[in-house]
Amino acid sequence: MGNYIPSTLGERQEMLAAVGCSKMEELFSHVPDEVKLARPLNIPEGKSEMEVRRIMEDMAAKNVVFNSIFRGAGAYNHYIPAIVGSVVNKEEFVTAYTPYQAEISQGILQSIFEYQTMICELTGMEASNASVYDGATAAAKAVAMCRDRKRNKAVVSAAVHPDVLATIKTYCWGYGSEVVVAPMKDGKTDIEALKELLTDDTACLYVQQPNFYGQIEDCDALGALAHEAGAKYIMGVNPISMGLLKTPAEYGADIAVGDGQPLGMPLSFGGPYLGFMASTGAMVRKLPGRIVGETTDLEGKRAFVLTLQAREQHIRREKSSSNICSNQALCAMTASVYMAAMGAEGLRQAAQLSMSKAHYLAKELEAIGYKLKFTGEYFHEFVTECPAGADKALAALQEAGILGGYPLGGELDGCILWCCTEQNTKAEMDKLVSILKEVG
Repeated sequence: MGNYIPSTLGERQEMLAAVGCSKMEELFSHVPDEVKLARPLNIPEGKSEMEVRRIMEDMAAKNVVFNSIFRGAGAYNHYIPAIVGSVVNKEEFVTAYTPYQAEISQGILQSIFEYQTMICELTGMEASNASVYDGATAAAKAVAMCRDRKRNKAVVSAAVHPDVLATIKTYCWGYGSEVVVAPMKDGKTDIEALKELLTDDTACLYVQQPNFYGQIEDCDALGALAHEAGAKYIMGVNPISMGLLKTPAEYGADIAVGDGQPLGMPLSFGGPYLGFMASTGAMVRKLPGRIVGETTDLEGKRAFVLTLQAREQHIRREKSSSNICSNQALCAMTASVYMAAMGAEGLRQAAQLSMSKAHYLAKELEAIGYKLKFTGEYFHEFVTECPAGADKALAALQEAGILGGYPLGGELDGCILWCCTEQNTKAEMDKLVSILKEVG
């Protein structure tokens, strides 16, 4: 097994001598003997690189790899152009992290600046941060941005992703804020019920577009209600859907958030992903995390800096509204390369293909008795009833190497949330329908 300490034994002896020690134990002479471990650690012996590789390969072989995937529910199997991996796997990028001596790291700062610019173009918003951990974190942080002394209640649609709702509740519990869930009607936010919940103490309304069940919300009406009540309007959006749908800015949102996983990140057992956050200019000073700005140096040359720094990272930690002290630099770069490679037209095509294929699959499923649960318009996810039972249907698909939709619970127990992306072929969809027809 190789030694992971880069210095040689001779170099270590030189360093010990420089501090007046002759052996390593003398460095710890101030530690009482009774707290020192006087025996070897009870761990197995180290293994060679070849042995470790074999063990890891055996473990990896237990994973089930599906040839076709019809499940979304927050993580989506989009095609990733080869250039994305080629660029972001370069040595100088793979170790990218928060630049602590920021202005020295001009390359990293520029990559983050380009990412922020693309997120603003995608969402229509005026400012973006350098990303947070995931979409759920971004949503919870956005809610925190809207709090003040008079308004400490967040209203969240019941049609958002359950994990996002749970994360918002967790953060608000820590802040001492109230969370009220607006009920759902026919797969979308119940607008009439929402009117009664938006009161004088409401800080914000959070909705998802498309929502967890794939339905396209009436976000114009929802935003108007929020603003009439004096609350901020937060939209959680699927970035690929922005190729077809109106931007959060066009809907009048104050803050736009979402998970950047569809922008070039593989499914990878749930991460790492990134959460994007963008806001209007009026909200930029409350935007958590790092923000990179463009300026000029003493010679008038283009340069990049961390801007609006007098926040949680530095002099006002005790007043901070965020615990974000890092950024997802490599994931943000991945999203940047993906968006640059796809371009506006490529993103629009991915959205169109995903949507059209979902509608084809829904039509074919309805023909064999898998009735659509909701009547509204949808993007690339939809919910159906399942005559044979969700467990039985999904098990049959799995046996054929197909990862079927996501089984729902609660009031929708027995229903399945299906998803299509541009990667699903007609042959795959027809095979899925054929299998389910045999199941009954």
